Amino acid sequence: MSTYYDAIIIGTGAGGGTLALHLAQAGKKILVLERGPFLPQERLNWDTSAVFLDNRYHTRETWLDKDGGELHPQQAYYVGGQTKVYGAAMFRLRVEDFGVLHHKGGISPAWPISYADMEPYYTRAEELFHVHGSLGANPPAKDGGLGSEFDPTEPFHSRPYPYAAFTNEPRMQAIEEDVRKLGVRTFPIPLGLKRNEADPVASPCVRCDTCDGYPCLVHAKSDSDINCIRRIMHLPNVTLMTESRVTRLITNAAGTEIAAVEVVHSGPGADPKGELAQYSGSIVAVCAGAVNSAALLLQSANDKHPHGLANASDQVGRNFMYHQADAILALSLHDKNEDSYTKTWGTNDFYLRDPDGSYEFPLGQVQPIGSFHAEMMQGDAPFFTPGVVLENMRHHAVPWWLTTEDLPDPDNRVTVRNTTPGSIPDSIPVQSPGPAGAHGASEFTAHNFAAATTVAAPGQITLSYTPNNVESFKRLQSRWLDVLRRAGHAEGSVPLHAYFKKRIPLEGVGHQNGTCRMGADPATSVLDIHCKTHEIDNLYVVDASFFPSAGAVNPSLTIIANAIRVADHLLTERLS
Repeated sequence: MSTYYDAIIIGTGAGGGTLALHLAQAGKKILVLERGPFLPQERLNWDTSAVFLDNRYHTRETWLDKDGGELHPQQAYYVGGQTKVYGAAMFRLRVEDFGVLHHKGGISPAWPISYADMEPYYTRAEELFHVHGSLGANPPAKDGGLGSEFDPTEPFHSRPYPYAAFTNEPRMQAIEEDVRKLGVRTFPIPLGLKRNEADPVASPCVRCDTCDGYPCLVHAKSDSDINCIRRIMHLPNVTLMTESRVTRLITNAAGTEIAAVEVVHSGPGADPKGELAQYSGSIVAVCAGAVNSAALLLQSANDKHPHGLANASDQVGRNFMYHQADAILALSLHDKNEDSYTKTWGTNDFYLRDPDGSYEFPLGQVQPIGSFHAEMMQGDAPFFTPGVVLENMRHHAVPWWLTTEDLPDPDNRVTVRNTTPGSIPDSIPVQSPGPAGAHGASEFTAHNFAAATTVAAPGQITLSYTPNNVESFKRLQSRWLDVLRRAGHAEGSVPLHAYFKKRIPLEGVGHQNGTCRMGADPATSVLDIHCKTHEIDNLYVVDASFFPSAGAVNPSLTIIANAIRVADHLLTERLS
């Protein structure tokens, strides 16, 4: 503990990586702790079987569900976190998402900040993550800035998107034209991909068919590893420790500040069973994702915080949200889909209500999945289905992702075993794909695990969840398939659960949020409006845990924008 840091940041995903970048560029002395290694840059990044069937880049950690059944979360424990394997769809929440929304399944509560408070940070986040999008050639004026020619739900922008939107390939162009004839309003999806369509030879992004859910072999996806951590990791004021899992936060005697961060190191030279160390800093920011951030606070219980840190409200771990979401394949017997990358347009016509007027509640968002391969159907097809049949279906299918808001429920929660004050949770050493050693160059060497790390003991984390707002989600599915049928682009449909491995949210936890909600009242929230815990003066949680509600769009841009907002606060008020 000889080095004292201005800030210790736990996790390098959308929140942690962004926060680290801004504090480091301001000259602050920071320690960045990441439980995993760097994700290897290898041919298997683009191997569908390795990614989706073998789960090569997901942890082998085991959680439990509310009934005690095993869960195998699709967590990516690498530098960059979930952004290494996300779909890079970069949406702003709608203005209405920051207020109270009435759903068929219940109430979506208001945030203690407004869209106007977040807007400058959304703009900076889009610049940082190279977001491609469009408000149109002549965007209309909207209170506060520019609106969208395409999507009336789009909130105002103070500046246009920094990069031009992706164009459609032929199949998606045809579908878009036909659904527009039915009155459906479509918009270009904002994407964090480094594509230069004006000069494809110089473009980092090659518009491949292995993007959504895959690591990017050519580092053209805007993830927090490439866009944030690798820009600062060699600075003299930055210490990055990979393969370093935080097991406990230790408070001072009064329980008012974090005095030390306890870490198990499992990298080269460390004890195979884990090597404990402690580090101290002025500010500690937990950015481990909504499930693991809540688990860390809970397992750090002590005599001053017997139910977990910052948990006098009993809200830590509660109100876990994902989204009501699933993937479906729309099948056309006559039209082929040979597009490489399909996630170029979507619709929010169902976001706030059903446009046909028969359903007064919000339904959600529709967007395509970026790419699709026959192997992704194997989990849903009968085991005897010939591969040639699946491959033929692949050429006649378009994959769609439908999202409905998941509502906060205090009984949907994260709990942990072994929360005796002062106890150290069990850590299990494992091997994961990482930068050390040789790596496979083909599908025939898919099980080359080279990097040491540790995971929680089986059953240490329990994720209890009961779906809600399901009726609206089912209606969204039915309404969109009806649109596609009337447009002539869905003579049949099948589920595509393999995209998530199993029905989300319990295993496909990429959109997890809400377990340490932000609010003005310490009795009903964990964090204040700057994401500092109400009870511990130097402890912040800067990932999707802070969400009071989930909205119905991908959360990544909001996490990034909020991390920039918190960084500004820290640099002005705490670390100046």
